[in-house]
Amino acid sequence: MPAQYARRLLAVERDAQRNAHLGWVLAFVAGATNAGGFLAVQQYTSHMTGMVSAAADGLVLGRPQALATAIGALLSFTAGATCTSLLVNFGRQRQAHSVFALPLLLEAACLIAFGLMGAWLADLHALFIPATVAVLCFTMGLQNALITKVSRAEIRTTHVTGIVTDIGIELGRLLYGLGKPPVQGSAARLRLLGGLLLAFAVGGVAGAWAFKALGYAATLPLAALLAFLGAVPALDDVGRLRSGPTD
Repeated sequence: MPAQYARRLLAVERDAQRNAHLGWVLAFVAGATNAGGFLAVQQYTSHMTGMVSAAADGLVLGRPQALATAIGALLSFTAGATCTSLLVNFGRQRQAHSVFALPLLLEAACLIAFGLMGAWLADLHALFIPATVAVLCFTMGLQNALITKVSRAEIRTTHVTGIVTDIGIELGRLLYGLGKPPVQGSAARLRLLGGLLLAFAVGGVAGAWAFKALGYAATLPLAALLAFLGAVPALDDVGRLRSGPTD
């Protein structure tokens, strides 16, 4: 049953339910990673608005390390999104079952690297914050680009500004429709957005608690979840290659 769910969740053929379920899972992971990352380096790494502001502050206030860290974060997030695009296009060209699984496997690898190397990097004070921010921003770029491509830009998971804005828009549509025929799709859209917001918030609580209790190893369960989801379709492709073409 879990393997079948993973196949449905990352299937090439998409529908609203699959997109919603994948979005909720990834929002939970993003919330947990963002909260844990803040406890590690006192910076939120899941959205780039703050990074642009940090770069501006670093430039004006003469803080070259803050400026370099923020620019590195922006470049890392962009690199992660670029990498997802390359992997998805690579999979589509080869008609693979794992089109959307490859970025998840890479995200899992990044979280494993952070979980295993975080304590060691903490002793290298000059490298710790820039390296940690870069890894986590690359990871969030991977994830945000993946759900964007999967849902055709209808879902975001690494930040909640857009989610809350869309909730407000849908509430406005529903309120405007009181006493009139309801706006089609508003209730379903609200459930999706509310689920994303709740998943991110629950993930944040879980991530902060786990990091406080387990330290850097708190990322390993998240990596295991992503690795399992991505491994099922990837192994399907391996089995297809081994069996060879069918007549």
